[in-house]
Amino acid sequence: MMFRVDRDVLAEAVAWTARSLPARPSVPVLAGMRLEVTEEQQLKLSGFDYEVSAEVTLDLQTGEAGVVLVSGRLLAEITRALPAQPVDFVVDGAKAVVTCGSARFTLLTMPVEDYPSLPAMPPAAGRVGSDVFASAVAQVATAAGKDDTLPMLTGVRMEIDGDTVTLAATDRYRLAVRELKWQPDQPDFQAIAMIPGRTLADTAKSLVTGAEVEIALSSVGGTGEGMIGFSSSGRRTTTRLLDPEFPKYRSLLPTQFSCHADLVTSAFVEAVKRVALVAERNTPVRLAFRGDEVVLEAGSGDEAQAVEVLPVEFTGDEINIAFNHQFLLEGLSAIDSDVARLQFTTSTKPAILTGGKPVEDGGIPDYRYLIMPIRLSS
Repeated sequence: MMFRVDRDVLAEAVAWTARSLPARPSVPVLAGMRLEVTEEQQLKLSGFDYEVSAEVTLDLQTGEAGVVLVSGRLLAEITRALPAQPVDFVVDGAKAVVTCGSARFTLLTMPVEDYPSLPAMPPAAGRVGSDVFASAVAQVATAAGKDDTLPMLTGVRMEIDGDTVTLAATDRYRLAVRELKWQPDQPDFQAIAMIPGRTLADTAKSLVTGAEVEIALSSVGGTGEGMIGFSSSGRRTTTRLLDPEFPKYRSLLPTQFSCHADLVTSAFVEAVKRVALVAERNTPVRLAFRGDEVVLEAGSGDEAQAVEVLPVEFTGDEINIAFNHQFLLEGLSAIDSDVARLQFTTSTKPAILTGGKPVEDGGIPDYRYLIMPIRLSS
């Protein structure tokens, strides 16, 4: 087996494939990256850890068909460090030789016959713009739980109903929901999938090189059940799904509010960051909304304290409320709008953060971030 390919093209493909390799593989062979040159003069690089698979296909300048398995992370480090010249890759017995300009590396190969076969992609279900998809996933994944002892809270729930996709995630302290449009292959397609949050966020961010992302997902009872696939511009990845159990989140989203506040997002973010400098890890930032201003406070009489006042467009009953400052900042960074709107019912019930002033009266924003307040001691 041998091939020649441009250094930048190879380095990018190897780095993309290597990101899915396990840091501590259960068996040594899973640390490998499989390289296959096909009869069609294409190079396929793939990685698989029994949960997530990744494969990228490249067109070659020249190549001889064959398959080899080498250390994926080592190959990624080598290709990243090579000079900007064509790369020659040749398999010689139990070794693979990488040559680029005056640089030459020899890698030991691994037993390719011990490597697991990549799962087949589920049936294609539809397409969505890659930028829109990456943005929507990032907005929602920020609220996914990080505690692996509660696996159902570490995922992002994807609900598909016709041409509408709804993404939702919660860690019990906040909830993020985003709706977006896509192009289903079947107009009446319906499906629900619980996708590992970290995997989905990494995948969506890494597929923006193409204009669209194709989503491959089986409907109930179809082939590929329990798995979802994404592909774009010669890259494809699959991941196993989590148990679909998820809180009935729609009932948690309030629709009636006693007051709302509109603030300049950038100024609000900077003020929260400054005030939070004196907030201990689990102490809140307090917000007091009065007329045309909001007073931000943190700390208490026995500790360092911070106070800052910001202008606000406020409507409704005055309110004192407190939030975990990190959760508030993560919500503000996700709304992607110059204006942040906070909507309240009472100081002890969840608030809703959205971007911009509302769509028409009675309309629902496509992104909502629910955040639980921290009860203030009286």
